[in-house]
Amino acid sequence: MMLSPLCAHPQWRSLPGKVVPQHSTKASSPSPPGFLSLSNNEIEKRRIVCARAARSEDDTAAAAAAADEETALSPKTAGAGGPAAASSFLTFLCPLLKLFAGGDPSKERNDILEVTTSSISSLARLPWGSRSLPSISQSLDPTSPLNLQLYEFEACPFCRRVREAMTELDLSVEVYPCPKGSVRHREMVRNLGGKEQFPFLVDLNTGISLYESGDIVKYLFQQYGHGRNPSFGLLQSTLLTGWVPTLLRAGRGMTAWSRARSEPPMKMLELFSYENNLYARIVREALCELELPYILHNVGEGSSKHDMLFNISGSKEVPYLVDPNTGFKMGDYKRILPYLFQTYSSES
Repeated sequence: MMLSPLCAHPQWRSLPGKVVPQHSTKASSPSPPGFLSLSNNEIEKRRIVCARAARSEDDTAAAAAAADEETALSPKTAGAGGPAAASSFLTFLCPLLKLFAGGDPSKERNDILEVTTSSISSLARLPWGSRSLPSISQSLDPTSPLNLQLYEFEACPFCRRVREAMTELDLSVEVYPCPKGSVRHREMVRNLGGKEQFPFLVDLNTGISLYESGDIVKYLFQQYGHGRNPSFGLLQSTLLTGWVPTLLRAGRGMTAWSRARSEPPMKMLELFSYENNLYARIVREALCELELPYILHNVGEGSSKHDMLFNISGSKEVPYLVDPNTGFKMGDYKRILPYLFQTYSSES
């Protein structure tokens, strides 16, 4: 496991605002009961950078042998000092999936195809990412401050593994989408951790940052799961069925939309979701393609956040999107998608 203590680094002092975004999630109007908002002081705490931790020889050897999460299926040449043999599997897969995708994600879609492919994707990952573990959700305060940041992209099966764990642990997290063609967040990951690899987690509660989805999942369960082990099959199943949503969804949530705004909104959007919900998946894909940072509230079955969601939306159904920049609130994915692509287009 690669753990990096978060601390200031002199050579990065010239990059304030690029390393950790200066978003405010505090709406101009009073927030509904239970609505998570960050004060200016809390936002200021996020203005930190991550120094790369010195590794032991064993850690260095293990890291050199391990493939990047985004390139986990790339074959490596044997022998010391041998170069990488092939480009990443996802890099190869991306243009193929884009070829078979439904074209411009902002255009009108075939609803039957969208729902069918997302439904099968959910079936493939059915045991994971749908419910909160009872002993954990009952012990959490749904209004506690946000101190987790996840850099990822929706189509990545290894990022999906981390989001499934977060649903089971009933965690809320700031998500910084890093699609291919990213103009902001991939640079942040390079500045924070030293390399462009996903997923990448920053935990401001403990001062820890780390790569590798398996290590992240184990860390989250140890830190926020009362020391229990990850759910049976969660780690082992990714290579078997973790690619199914990526393939069925034809690469949705993988590549940045060409007409997305280059600047992020002033305030972070908020999405109530759980990982394996077929409609929430479609909304998260759009947020990723637009590279819109957002607060992800995982509200799986048995979640401690159901009451908070009901107070805000009048329902316990997900997805539910809140945009404090415009006052937009909506639970219908068919209306959320056109809103996002129209509002956050570079042409709007």
